[in-house]
This record gives sequence, structure tokens and C-alpha cells, in this order.
Amino acid sequence: MNANTNTNENPNRNNKPVKNRNEAEKPGVNLLENDFMKANLNADLEIHRNAVLRPDLAVFSMDAEALAEVQRKFDIKRELARAKEEELFGVFRQKLTEEETWALKFLYAYMPLNDLADYDGALFLNHVRTTLEIRAKVPWGRRVPDHLFLHFVLPLRVNSENLEDCRGILYEELAERTKHLPMEKAILETNYWCHEKATYVGSDLRTISPLTMLRSAQGRCGEESTLAVSALRSIGIPARQCYTPRWAHCDDNHAWVEAWADGQWHYIGACEPEPVLDRGWFGAPARRAMLVNTRVHANYPGPEPVTLAEEWLTEINLLETYAPVRAVTVAVKDEEGRPVEGARVHFQLYNMAEMYPIAVIATDSEGLAAFRTGWGDLLVRAVKDGLWAEEKLSAAGSSTLVLTIRNAEEPPGTLDVDMVPPPEREGEALSAVTEEMLRLHQEREREGAAVRKSFEDTFLGEQDAVKLALELGLPPQRVWNVLRKARGNSREIRDFLLERTPSNGEWPLRLLESMRDKDMLDTFRPTLDDHLLHALKWANAWEEDVFVPYILCPRVHFEMIGPYRRLFEEAFTAEEAAAYRKDPSGLVRRLAAEYEVRDDLTNLPGRASAAGSFTLKKGDRLSLDIMLVAVCRSLGIPARLHPNNQKPQFRLDGEWNNAGWQEESKAQRGTLLLRPTGGHGKPADGTGGQEGPALRLADRPAGQPNGSVHGGTEVGADASAPLETGAHSDSAASEESAAAPAPEASYFQNLTVARLEDGLYRTIVFPHGKSDLYAEPLELEAGSYRLTTGTRLKDGTVRVRFRHFTVLPGRQTELTPTFRAAPSEVPVLGAVDGRTVFGSLEENGETRVLEDLAGGRAVLAAWIEPEREPSKHLIRELTELSNLYAKAEATVIMVVGGDRRTVSFDPARYGALPEGTHFVRDEDYVSLDEFNAKRPLPDAGFPHVFVVDRKGRIRYTQSGYKVGSAREALQIFENLCEND
Repeated sequence: MNANTNTNENPNRNNKPVKNRNEAEKPGVNLLENDFMKANLNADLEIHRNAVLRPDLAVFSMDAEALAEVQRKFDIKRELARAKEEELFGVFRQKLTEEETWALKFLYAYMPLNDLADYDGALFLNHVRTTLEIRAKVPWGRRVPDHLFLHFVLPLRVNSENLEDCRGILYEELAERTKHLPMEKAILETNYWCHEKATYVGSDLRTISPLTMLRSAQGRCGEESTLAVSALRSIGIPARQCYTPRWAHCDDNHAWVEAWADGQWHYIGACEPEPVLDRGWFGAPARRAMLVNTRVHANYPGPEPVTLAEEWLTEINLLETYAPVRAVTVAVKDEEGRPVEGARVHFQLYNMAEMYPIAVIATDSEGLAAFRTGWGDLLVRAVKDGLWAEEKLSAAGSSTLVLTIRNAEEPPGTLDVDMVPPPEREGEALSAVTEEMLRLHQEREREGAAVRKSFEDTFLGEQDAVKLALELGLPPQRVWNVLRKARGNSREIRDFLLERTPSNGEWPLRLLESMRDKDMLDTFRPTLDDHLLHALKWANAWEEDVFVPYILCPRVHFEMIGPYRRLFEEAFTAEEAAAYRKDPSGLVRRLAAEYEVRDDLTNLPGRASAAGSFTLKKGDRLSLDIMLVAVCRSLGIPARLHPNNQKPQFRLDGEWNNAGWQEESKAQRGTLLLRPTGGHGKPADGTGGQEGPALRLADRPAGQPNGSVHGGTEVGADASAPLETGAHSDSAASEESAAAPAPEASYFQNLTVARLEDGLYRTIVFPHGKSDLYAEPLELEAGSYRLTTGTRLKDGTVRVRFRHFTVLPGRQTELTPTFRAAPSEVPVLGAVDGRTVFGSLEENGETRVLEDLAGGRAVLAAWIEPEREPSKHLIRELTELSNLYAKAEATVIMVVGGDRRTVSFDPARYGALPEGTHFVRDEDYVSLDEFNAKRPLPDAGFPHVFVVDRKGRIRYTQSGYKVGSAREALQIFENLCEND
């Protein structure tokens, strides 16, 4: 068995050896010019000998023009990857069929640059051959049209995951289960299999591979859907990952799957099976989406509407499958009134306290950008060559917008705007599901959860960790922390500690602790050895608080970690390395001269490995930044991406210096000090909202048109009344009710800071949920900034406030974040009987009465589906807000239906919930019916959340998926306390 493969044996997992990028990597073969040309010639001769290209024969139904286009793009990629000619293109000297040749060329022609950097031809050729063999075996193989096969079956890549040779492995898992089924049933069966293998858990932005998902048995929605798409493609069924980039009515986003069967696309929730197709808990929120899209690495011809068609990528718009659609058009003009071609138009919505572009579309020769979107508000920003304009496009107004870009500085002061999402809507009638179908489905769900649980039971446990720690003389809790995170990879991590701890003390454990939680799932011993053994030589040269995070740690950003230290050490002489340690700017200049930045060849910035970018000698800017940091660390130079702006830095003489590449290494900096807000959204100093001379607020002038922000004119608005500096932009701002208690500032939840760069605001990165924003000044580059705060209302509308300010070099800017008020009045929606009875989760446990559970306090009661993502979001939010719920003196009651409890549900796993949280049972949902004063939409689904005051009155309800519902409920509790 491959040393890099999980050795955890279990009958529920296929433990075949898999080639992984964590294997020791070798530097690329750098050919001399004549050798390169000779290799090209020989390869081309072999291609034509082994695959005679007949113009009268359409390969994969591609005509001569389409084949020529694939060949043209293949040739471009081959030239770009000449540093890896043999590794990538040597496979063409093998005997290939015509289909194999063109399938391989098709993949190369459109693959992103990072795939050329990180993988070799053997992986792609084996994938092509396996895929073609499967197409010949499955009963529907030849019923799938060639254009769907090329775009939605052949591709190995789904998202930004690490690529592995997994197609044959997944096929062997599914072939027997699906070969006698019609395509629609095969899709359903595949999703039941996915449910057996993995369930939802929130995690960081790096997308793990399908095989890592099988090893870990859990992942976020983007990873679940990557597994499901890969699984469906492995049995020859066209499949694609669908995203709503960001929701408009709540924070976050979601991914699911569409699969094709006999002429029609259907949707499923990945790893969350339903008894029939075209069902999922996300159906109701998707009706409020502003965009649902999928990306295809090709010039995909449709027939779906195309949002973006670039040289290497097509983004197709699937929104009309899920939600009502409107067509909007933006005209971009210069100050002379002439159309501007090539301006980038950003269609933005509010999500996670920033204005996020769900689509970026370039204007055509007439200066127009067209977009099909949902019935909610957008903030539209057009940018070209540093010129810009921005304006709100209201769903209640015109569908046409004219923007005049100009070289304007951002006006100081405050701008208020309301962002209204699409309204809730009832969907079409769902396919009928009989009681028998539902019974069988629920049984399959329980069986799947049991299969997954039995696999999880094979992971190393806490007792194993204690035993290992005692054997090695390590702290047991720290050892358990890393083994627990490793899950199905725990034996690999154990073996690394067993092998390396005796001779290296705590350093192997320190290495593991320096990495992210998810790294424990797919980092193997060859990679860990490379980083441990080649980094320890610098341990005595630096203080631990510098050495551990900035030299020892192999993780730079969200790239896949592979071995690179030996490669980089051997790439430089000892004299060169010593000189670079004295003056790292010399290394920066050398790499800047030798490496080419190509941001136009990938939609996956920052996903190439450090070793891959180094070998290819080109990459996107972020990937090269990551490579630079990795090279520095390998040579004993502390380096990082700046935690706020993600720019590369090296440490010299006790200070961090910008690595620069092609920009100044000594960026001018200042600081921002945020002052806390007092009650009712006012500054704590009692200035009543005034923020000092430079940041004074002003009221909206009389006659100001609704919807205007600045820099443009909304068609149909009063263009004669331009918005003045510091003005409120929406009439709603002057109609707000008395302020509720000021919310706690929390980064990426209700507050962000963004820097103006080349006409665009780029959000400064701080940890999600960071709430100690007032603790110390924030170091920022000098420049123009925007502070965004948002107050989200119950219907999803956000009251946004933009605060524009400047950070001056060597100066400290002070300002107080203020939040627009939400209504403080809490309506009474109904009442519940305090004698409502709940059952116990234990078999023979005692029943509980609502008023006893409440203990004289206000109550949050939530009916949950423990296995489903929406309920897991609610549980996570409650754990994050645990201390605030305690301050609000709220009782939390979690209710589980008898048909929703599975063997994998264990209340003990939710130990971080607010103190005194009760778990109870509502067998037939009798109590839920009593609570439902306002019936949710028919397919809204779980969780069902209620806030009940001390008098038994219902003051808040929310059903279905809505990120932020726990925070909304908390605001209700605080308002009740304030009113009381």
C-alpha cells in the first residue's frame, strides 16, 4: 500500500492506493531550446501516427472548426507549460486511440494554469481511459450526447479540490448498485451512497477531494457537492455543481448538484437524499436567489443562458430553474457621454457585511452589460482604468441603469442605502410522495447514517490518543486534539508521531498544531517529513513565536500542502541562500525576474501548490505570492501573507517588509482605531453620532431621489438632484423607528473594512466573527477606505451604512462604527400553552412540560433535523453566541422528532451550546403544530425556530434555512429585555 494513503482498513471504504500530490515531488525537466523543439516534433509525429485525424470523421461530434479550436488552445497551453513538457505531454507518445487523443487534448486545452503546474500527464491519461471505458460499460453511456459528455462527464475537476485518480474507485463503489436502474433512479441511488459516506460540517475555504471526503466522512456543502458530482460522473451521468454565490436574504451561500437523465436536468441536495428528484431543503431559499450558476472549463455552447464567456471558461446562468428572473442592462459612459467598452461591471449584493459581486461582466462595444438576475436590489459598480461609478439598481425601479465613470475620489462621510432581497414565494407543487415512499426513504436515511457511524467508529479515539501520548511523553490533550481532527487519517498522523517524536521531541506535534484543522485530513508522512526535517535547522535561529508560524508551518493560504522544502533548498546554492537571508529583497527581485504572472489563465487563484508554481515558472499572482512565502520559509527566512491584505511579507531586523514583487516593498502605513458604540447605536463618548470634523454625518437633503448612491443616474430617477457628500441615500433612513440596543460589532457578520484599489473596494481580512475590534489599533496601508455596517431585518432587508475615510501614512484615524436602527417593537404572533408536553430522548425517560423547562425565562424553541445542513447552521450559531444567550437569560430548547433521530445523533457532541440547553422529543410533531401560529411556506422545512416570552407569547418565528436566525432571535431577546 502506498505510504501516502490512509491505512485505516474498513469494509465500508475502498483503500486502493491513490497517487496524491503529497508524494515527494521532483523539479520539472527544463529542456534546452533545441531539445524542447525536438521533443515537440517527436510528440507530434507520434500523435499523427497513432491517431490519424480524418476531416470527414467528427470526434465527439465536434466538427472541423471545433477540433481546430481545441487544437489551437491545446497548443497555447503546451507552450505555456514548456517547463513541464515531458511530464505533461510525454503521454502523447503512447499509443492512443483517436477518442483518447482528443479527450486528452480537450482537457489540456481548457484546464486552469494551476492544473498544468501541479499534475502530470499520467493522471489525465488514466482518467481519460477510465472514463471512456466506463462510458462503454454503463447502459446509458451512448445515450448521453457527446457535448454533455465532454462538458459534464469527462472533466476530472469539479471545484478547487486536489485532483486524484479517483474515477475508477468511485465507479467500483457504484457500478453494481446502479447498473440495473434507469438514469433517474441511478441518480437517487448515488445520492444515498453519498449520504452513507459523508455529512455536512462547516469548515474553511479549501475544498478537499472526493477521496478525502470518503476518508473524513464529512465536509461543507461545496465538498459534498464535489463528491456527488464526481460520483455521478464516475458512472457516466452528466453532473454539475451549482452555486448561489451569495444569498441576498441572509448571509453565506450554498452549493448543490444538477444531474442529467434522458433529456432533462434535475437537482439534488448532495449527500442529503430525497425520495424523488427535484426536491431539497434549499428549494425555498433558492426562490429568493439572485443568481444560480455553474462554471464550465470550456467554450460551452448552451442552451442555458450564459453569464460569462471567456477564452478558457464559460459561466452559465441556471437561475430560472429556481426563481423568477428579470433582465437588467447597464450602460457605461464616459464624461463625454460616449459608450465605454471593456468596463468591468460588478453586480453586488450585501452578504457577510460586505458588498459582494455575484457577477462581473465586461461591457460590449456599445458600452452595455446585460445580466439575468432575481427580483432583489443590486449595488452596481463599473470600473475601468481606475475610473468608476456606482449606483443602486432597485428591483422596484427600472431594469436599466446608466453609469458615468469618472476619476472621482470617494467623498468623505456617510452614505445609507437599503438593500431589499427578493420576497418569499411559494413554489410549484412538488412531486407526490406516498407514505410508503416516505417510509422507505426514512429507513434508507437511518441505514446510511448507521453505515457512516460504523466507519467513524474505526477512527482512533481519545483512549488511543492517551496511550500514544504516554508512550511518547507528550501531553495527552494536545495529542488527542490532532488525532481527533484527522478522523480517517488518524493512523497516518499517529505513525508520523511514532516515527519522528523519539528523535525530535515535541517538534512533530508542534508542526501538526501549526497547521489548519482540515490539513489533518489529507496531509501524509512524506509531506510532514519534508517540512519537519528541513525546517528544524532554523529552530535555534529565531524565537518560537516567529519560527513556528512563519518558518515551521507549511500552510500559507488555502493551497494544497505538498512537500517543497527539499526542492527549494536544492534550487539555490548555500552562498545564494545565505545572501538572501541577509537581504530577502534580493530573492524577491530574482523571482520577480524569472517568473511570469498570469491572472488570465485560471479562475482558481491561489490554488496552485508552491512546488508546482516553482516548476512551471508562472502562475496567478496569489499562487506566486504563496510560492514566494514557501521559498522564504524553506531558506530560513520568516515569511507570511499579511493577515489583513494577503500581500507577501518577509521579516528582517524585527520588522515585517512587503515582499513587493513589482510594487514598492516599503508600503506606507497608518492605523485605524475603532471606538466602541454606546447604547442605541451612539458613540460611547456621548457625541450623539458625531465622529469628529473629518467624519461628520449629515442628513439626506430634501428632494433626494431614492436609489441613488453616487457616480451615476438611475433611469427614471430625478437626475437633476445629485447626491451630495455625506447624504443618506434612501428615504427609509429618515423613517427608522427608535433605535434598538446597539449590536455587538462582529467582523464579517455586521461590519467590514475595505480599501479602494483601482476603483474597487477590496475587503480587509480579519477572522470571521472577530468581536474584539476595539482592543487595539488596526494596521492598514495608507489610502481610501470604506467601513460597511449592516442591520438585517426579519424579511432579509439590510439597512446598510457606508462610512468613507482616509488612513494617512504614519497617522492614526479614529472613528466609531454606527449601525442603522432596526424596529425595536416586537409583535405578538400568538401564544402557547405552558403545559405543552415534550418527550425524553431516552427510551423510558420522563416527559417534560414547557413551563418547567423554561424556568421562568424567555425561550428559544427549535425543532431540528440533526442530519441536515440548515439545522447544523443553527446549532453552530448558538454555540458561537452562547455567552450572549447567557447574558440575555434565555432558555434554549432543542426538539427532535421521532423520525429525525438517527444513530449518529448525540446531544453530547453539542457541549458548547448555551448553558442549560435542553434536548427533548416531539414524536409526532404535536407540539410543533401548537407553536405554529404562522404557518411556514409548505416546503420551508427545518429548523422551525420560535421565541416565546415569559408570558407564553410567541414573538418570533423562522422556518427553514436562514443563516443568522440565532442572531436574529438574540436581538428579539435583547429587545424584550429593553422593553421590559
